[in-house]
Amino acid sequence: MEPTIRRALSGAVAAACAAAALLTAGPVAADPAPAPPSARVKVEIPGPEHGDDAGSGYTRVPAAGRAKAAPRLSEAERVADGDVTKMIDNGSTADRLDVVVIGDGYTAAELDRFHADARQKWAEVAAVEPYTTYQNLFNVWTVDAVSHDSGVSGDPDPAAVRDTALGSYFWCEDIERLLCIDQPKVDAYVAKAPAADLVIVLANSAKYGGAGYNEPSATLGYEGISTASAGNAKSGQVVIHETGHSLGKLADEYFYPGLPDYEKYTGPEPADSNSTTLTADRMTRERAKWYRWLGEESPDGGTVGAYEGGGYYVTGLYRPTDNSIMRVLGKPFNLPGTEAMIAGFARHAKLATPLTPTDRTLRPWHTAQVSVPRLAAADGRQLVVRWFLDGRELKRFEGRTEVRVAELWLLDLRTHKLTVTAEDRTPSVRDPKIARSLRSTIDWSVRL
Repeated sequence: MEPTIRRALSGAVAAACAAAALLTAGPVAADPAPAPPSARVKVEIPGPEHGDDAGSGYTRVPAAGRAKAAPRLSEAERVADGDVTKMIDNGSTADRLDVVVIGDGYTAAELDRFHADARQKWAEVAAVEPYTTYQNLFNVWTVDAVSHDSGVSGDPDPAAVRDTALGSYFWCEDIERLLCIDQPKVDAYVAKAPAADLVIVLANSAKYGGAGYNEPSATLGYEGISTASAGNAKSGQVVIHETGHSLGKLADEYFYPGLPDYEKYTGPEPADSNSTTLTADRMTRERAKWYRWLGEESPDGGTVGAYEGGGYYVTGLYRPTDNSIMRVLGKPFNLPGTEAMIAGFARHAKLATPLTPTDRTLRPWHTAQVSVPRLAAADGRQLVVRWFLDGRELKRFEGRTEVRVAELWLLDLRTHKLTVTAEDRTPSVRDPKIARSLRSTIDWSVRL
C-alpha cells in the first residue's frame, strides 16, 4: 500500500471517530463561505485496477487542484462552453434527483463524444439495483465544459500536462489512479444546471482512475462528486461505489490485513448503517443496525450476517455481507446497502407531482391530475396510488392518476379535501422510518 494511503487511513479513522462523537452534540451549521485556495478536501482513493478492493482509503487533496488559470479558448469555443442539456427528463427538478455530468479534457470538436460518454456511463449506473428499479426518479443533465486540449494531465504519465476546463489530473498526491479536479471550477459549471443533487466528472481518458469527493456542497446542495475515466471499463463501477457513500451514506466494507494500527477497531459504534461493533446475536437482541435482514439471501451472494472486517479494520467491525460493491467493484449492493440507497433517493425525489394546481379550489368541471413515476422493477411492482375525500378512502379510484371532481358525488356546499397518495411498498425496505419516507401526498380543496 502506498505511504500516502497509510497516512490517509489514520486521518480517516480519526475523522470518523470525531464524526461519531459529534452526532450526540447535534447538527453543526455548514459554513457557506468559499474555501480558501489552500484548503484541502477529503477524497476516497479507488482500489487498484487489477485488485479486489473497491477503494484504498482516503486522503486530503487541494480543493483547487493545481490551481491553474482557466483554459485559453477561442471565441467559438467560448460560445459552446457552458451549454446545458437535459439528457434524461423525468420531471421537475423539485421532484426528481438531479444528476449533473460534466466532462473534462473534451475540446469543442469532441462535445458529441462527451455526450455519448455521458449516456454510456449513466447507462452503466442505471443497470445496477436499486438504480434500475428507480431510474425514473432521476433527471440527468450534461454541462459542456470546453477544454483547450484533448485529454487530461497525468495520462499517460506524470509528465503529461494538458490545458483543460476542470484541471483534472492523475497522479494526485503521487497516486497514479487518483483522479483529482479543481473543485471551484467544477462548481462553476455545476451552478449552470438548474439543480444538482449528485455530480459526475468524466475525464476524456481510458486510463483507470477516479476519486470520491463525498462531502456535501454547502452552497450548491449536491451530495458529492465522483470522478472517473470516460473510456475505462471499470470507471462506471467506481462511480456507483462512490454514490454508495454520497447518496447511501454507506461505509467502506474493505479492510487491510497486516497494516499496523488497523488490526482491531476499538472506537465507538459507527453511525454508518452498514458498519457495526455488534455481533449478529447482539444486533438481534438490541434490535440494531441491519437486524431485520439477518439470515436473508443477499444479491451480492451468501446470506446477511455479521462478517468481521470493514472500515479498514481487520477485526472489531462487522459488515453485512462478504463482498458487496462497498468492498469489491463489480458486485451489487447488499440488502442493507440497497435499503440505504433507496433512502438516499427518497431524500431528493418525490413519488407524486401535481399536474393540477393545488392553490385553488376545484369545482365539478375540474379534474385533479397527478404524475406518478413508473418503476422498472423486475417483478413489475408499481407504486400504490390511493385517493381520499376528507380522510375517507375512495377505493374505486385506486391506481388512477386523475379524478374528476364530478365523480366525487359531493352533496353539500361545503369545501372538502381531496387527497392522493403515492406509496412505494418495496420489499427492499424493512426499516419503518425509511418506509415512511417512501410516500408522497397531495391535497386539493374541492366543492360543488
